[in-house]
Amino acid sequence: MQDQEGTSPAPGERGVTGDLFDPACPTRELLDRIGDRWTSMLVKVLAEVYPHERGFAELRRVVPGISNKMLSQTLQHLTADGLVVRRVEASVPPRTWYALTPLGQSLDEPLAAVRAWAETNMPAVRTARQR
Repeated sequence: MQDQEGTSPAPGERGVTGDLFDPACPTRELLDRIGDRWTSMLVKVLAEVYPHERGFAELRRVVPGISNKMLSQTLQHLTADGLVVRRVEASVPPRTWYALTPLGQSLDEPLAAVRAWAETNMPAVRTARQR
């Protein structure tokens, strides 16, 4: 990624965009992450309580079908990407809490539009698949 002068700016610098069609562009990795169904569901349930937190066990309960391993992996990735913040409570047993960051909260609206589109258009897609 380069800015208008052709130099490589610091990550996250405003006014700099990636090139989705460049195989080395990190935008592709981010699109894979935010296009994942578990990411979409977790952002939705964390956005419902933003800026407050939800515990790991609560997230597992409210996201049907997700395994402990997949929940843990997805939360680790979202934390590494700066979309989620993790807090460990020093108790016995330790409790882990998760909340969206402001960056993660900013992702909820575009993902909500994609979720709504998918829910609305699934019948047409199902019909097309059956043809």
